[in-house]
Amino acid sequence: MEPNVVVAGWGQVLQPKDLNREPQDPLGLMQEASRQAARTAGCLPSRLDGVMVVRTLSRHYPDPAKQLAQALGAVPRFTQVSGIGGNSPQTLINLAAGMIARNELDSVLIAGAETYVQRGPDPEPVESALFRGIPADYPGDDRIGSTPLENQHGMEHPMQGFPLFETALWAASGMDLNAYLMKIGRMWSAFSQTASRHPFAWTRSPKTPEEIITPGPSNRPVAFPYTKFMNSFVTVDQGAAVLLMSEAAARACSEKNRQRVYFLGGGYAQDRQRFMIEKSDFTSSPPLGAAVEKALDRAAVRLEDLDCFDLYSCFPCAVSMAKKMIGIQEDDPRPLTLTGGLGFFGGPGNNYSLHAVATLAEKITQGAYSKGLVTALGWFMHKHAAGIYGSEPKTRDIGQDHIQDQKSPLAGEAPEKIREEVSGPGLIETYTVIFSPDQTPSYGLIYGKTKDNHRFIAQTRRDPDTFKYLMQKSRVGERVKLRFDQAAQVNLAEPE
Repeated sequence: MEPNVVVAGWGQVLQPKDLNREPQDPLGLMQEASRQAARTAGCLPSRLDGVMVVRTLSRHYPDPAKQLAQALGAVPRFTQVSGIGGNSPQTLINLAAGMIARNELDSVLIAGAETYVQRGPDPEPVESALFRGIPADYPGDDRIGSTPLENQHGMEHPMQGFPLFETALWAASGMDLNAYLMKIGRMWSAFSQTASRHPFAWTRSPKTPEEIITPGPSNRPVAFPYTKFMNSFVTVDQGAAVLLMSEAAARACSEKNRQRVYFLGGGYAQDRQRFMIEKSDFTSSPPLGAAVEKALDRAAVRLEDLDCFDLYSCFPCAVSMAKKMIGIQEDDPRPLTLTGGLGFFGGPGNNYSLHAVATLAEKITQGAYSKGLVTALGWFMHKHAAGIYGSEPKTRDIGQDHIQDQKSPLAGEAPEKIREEVSGPGLIETYTVIFSPDQTPSYGLIYGKTKDNHRFIAQTRRDPDTFKYLMQKSRVGERVKLRFDQAAQVNLAEPE
């Protein structure tokens, strides 16, 4: 029989903005969290078979997994560094669990951290420097989240892209803007309440729905319909580590008589429609549903058997989309977050979900929950990973699950056909208005279809009346006139 996989240890660390000592770098936070995980497991950090690291975005390390192992005094037989994407922690856990189930390794440490906080009298701005730690010759293409055509039109970063999902969800809801925003505000307010009670949260000041949805000096509009409080809080110093073991190894290490935490099953999937401009439906995510369905099936768990969720929460639409794809009803009383989410707990680069897993493991040990689901996503709903954790073991062999997912990761339909330069009539499918830091609208961004059913992307004129038109009520399904601006090399859309 393949061994059960146990979450034997976990650790989290928060480095506050105000320090009376020299701040640690990400590797230092990883060391601290890893030693906590080892203490929780009751083992020495030097006795590790494998070390995996979630790729750091705030600092570049030549080989962080080997550097972390060396700092811990470990000589692992296997090391791995993730790619780029918020799915990375759960994807690494799925990989490590498979290796343990196949008896290739007995113990695997997964760690990650970020240090984005700038201290001192003249801190450098970091809001738009998400990838400053990744070298230009990074070998993978997963640092690319959008196409050159999208970049040319001003859609490159998550804060510009995820509002497009939200606008589409708003249109599908049939609600007026104020009612829809209040619904989102209530959900996000509940997340802030959870963060206020979490010992490792970056922000512990709960927000009311009105505070979240109302623009103001401390809550500027970023991209319609989102204010600052609806965005991920990425300028944080946080680290986490999780230690997976075979049950036999965990039992040999630990002298503590406590509730054991088991990894029951995981899933991974990628969207065939990788980029926003390739998507045919901005209100659904087939790979998200596929990843969770795989995890539930492999864990032999029904949705109704779960006690709690930690749904990846970079923006409100990500949670709403997950609820839709998983089948979580609006009146479901189970928690949707265990930490408070990336907007309040903190969004440390790729590594948020490792905090979610560590928090869930702690909750299971305390007896608060018996089974929980963690979801994680990368880029614009492109890559999805899911994991189910519980207090009771399962006997099913999970050794081949991650291997199968890597062989056949794709879900959903083929990418939409794209027209790069457009003219004539077009139909709006979703849109946003991007704001400048001075809280004034900068440009509108529209995704839609041409009359011959090709996807287009277009900007609007920098015109107050056009901005007002887009933000008064939903314009999804309405027509625009399209033309290509040769000088600016962008498509322009004018409301009819």
